[in-house]
Amino acid sequence: MAKKLYYKIGEACKMLDIQPYVLRYWETEFSALRPSKSKSGQRVYSEKDLQVIGRVKELLYDEGFTIAGAKKKLEAELVTGEVKPTHKKPPPPEPEVEEAAEEPAAKKAAAKKPTAKKATAKKATTKAAKKKAKKTSGVDTEAEKQIEMLRKGVRKALKEAQAILKLLE
Repeated sequence: MAKKLYYKIGEACKMLDIQPYVLRYWETEFSALRPSKSKSGQRVYSEKDLQVIGRVKELLYDEGFTIAGAKKKLEAELVTGEVKPTHKKPPPPEPEVEEAAEEPAAKKAAAKKPTAKKATAKKATTKAAKKKAKKTSGVDTEAEKQIEMLRKGVRKALKEAQAILKLLE
């Protein structure tokens, strides 16, 4: 399939798996998103526009940036020419296995229901991932220090409240 010069908003949104209202909102927030208009007044997006939109989506959804943070990061990337998002088409849906349809509903429900072991393992994995990310990032901002200080204060207050409750019992 040959690449088009321009894509309508519906086509762009389908390719990038976002809703049109989200894209229109992003246009108000990100100065880099200024699509051209067709003769009929419809928004039309070039390949470069799609790359920028894809990068905005990555920053917000995959990397967890706020709108303000994503703006700064995107502007810096545009200046250095580093904007290379992956606006890939979503992978085709996996074929359903016939055996799964034969399983009783009770078995499916039991498989979906999280066990205490699974929940604990997931929690431990999440904590380990957060610790690893914090160590590898090397970023120790003032805000992170403040958050940690507040957490310690809350833990201390909780211990004191528990001690008071024991005295009252």
